[in-house]
Amino acid sequence: MGFRNRATRIEAAFPAGLPSDEEQGPSEVSVREAFCSRVSLTARIAIPVAVVVAFFLSFMIGKFPLTPVEVVQGVINNLQGNVEDLEAVKVDNVLFSIRFPRILVVMLVGAALAVAGASYQGMFRNPLTSPDLLGASAGASFGACLALLFNLSGEYVQLFAFFGGMVAVGLAVTFNRAVDYDPTLSLVLAGILVSTLFQAGTSLVKFMADANDKLPTITFWLMGSFAQINSGDLIACLAPMALGFAILLTQAWKLNVLSFGEEEARSMGVNTRRTRLLVIFAATLVTSTAVSVAGIIGWIGLVIPHLARALVGPNYKILLPVSMVVGATYLLLVDDIARMLATVEIPIGILTAILGVPFFVLIFKNSMGGWR
Repeated sequence: MGFRNRATRIEAAFPAGLPSDEEQGPSEVSVREAFCSRVSLTARIAIPVAVVVAFFLSFMIGKFPLTPVEVVQGVINNLQGNVEDLEAVKVDNVLFSIRFPRILVVMLVGAALAVAGASYQGMFRNPLTSPDLLGASAGASFGACLALLFNLSGEYVQLFAFFGGMVAVGLAVTFNRAVDYDPTLSLVLAGILVSTLFQAGTSLVKFMADANDKLPTITFWLMGSFAQINSGDLIACLAPMALGFAILLTQAWKLNVLSFGEEEARSMGVNTRRTRLLVIFAATLVTSTAVSVAGIIGWIGLVIPHLARALVGPNYKILLPVSMVVGATYLLLVDDIARMLATVEIPIGILTAILGVPFFVLIFKNSMGGWR
C-alpha cells in the first residue's frame, strides 16, 4: 500500500480523525502540528540569505584576501573570458581553481553529514544519533589510514576510505540480520561493535606507522581538513552524494511514518525493513564519501538536525532538505574560521568539536524549555 501524500497517511493512521487541541493534554505534541506545520516566514528568509552570504564571504577569505568588488569583477571577467593581465589571472586562479572547488566540496560534505544525521535520528527515533552510529566513520578512517600506511596516492586514500565505511556498515547490517532480537536495538549494538573493531584497527595502523613520516600524516588526516581539496575531489564525490541525497529525500515520508513506531508503520503499508536498509545504504554512502574527501568531521550530523528541526519542525519532507542547506552553510562558515583564525590552517574537525558542544548545549536548552 503506498500513501503518496501527507493527508492520506495521517488519515490512515487516525481513521477517527485527528485529535482536537482540546482532546490533547497541554504537554502532548499535536500530530496536526507535527506533520502539517508550515515553515515560518523568518526561516524562509533567513536560510537563503545565510546561504548566499556564506557562499559569497567564502570567496573573499583566505591567504590571498579579496574585496567584494574584486570577487564580482573576477566573476565577470571569467564569464566574459577577459582574463589577460597578471592581476586578473591571479584573481581568476584563486576564485575558480582553488576556492570554488573547495567551497562546493565543503557544502556537499556539510549537507551529507547533516542529512545522514537527520535520517538516522528519524529511523532510530533517537535525537542523539549521528552518522557514525553504524561504524561508517570508523570504517572509513581505517581504510584511509591503511592507504596512507602503504604510501598510496590521494585517489586510493579516498577509495579505501569509501569502501572501508561501506564494509563497516555492511558488517553491522549482517550481524543484525543474524541476531533474532529487536531489529533497531541489535543494529545499534552491531554498530558499536563494528566501530570498536575498526577503531582498534586504526590504532594498530598508527602503531605500525613510521613516527617520523607516516604517523603525522595519518594523525593530521584524522583531524579533518579541506586544505588539499581540488576539482578532482569535487568530481569524485558528486555522483555518490547525488545518489545518496536522492534516495534519502524519496524516503522522507516513510521516516514520518516510522515516527509512529515499528508496528504502526507496518500497519500503514510501509516495508520497514526495506526502508531501513535503503536509509542505511544512502546515509552510509554520503557519509563515507564525505569522510573520504575530508577526513573525520564530527558533530555536524548530531547538531545540525536539531537546529533544522527547531527552524522548520519535525516533518521529514521539509526537515531533510533544510538540514542539507543548514549543514552546508554551517560547515562553510566553520571552514572560513579555520582558514582565517591562525597563520596555519586549523584542522576543521577540531573546530567543529569546539563549536559543536556549546552549540548543542544551547539548542538542547532551548528545546527542553530551560534548565532546572
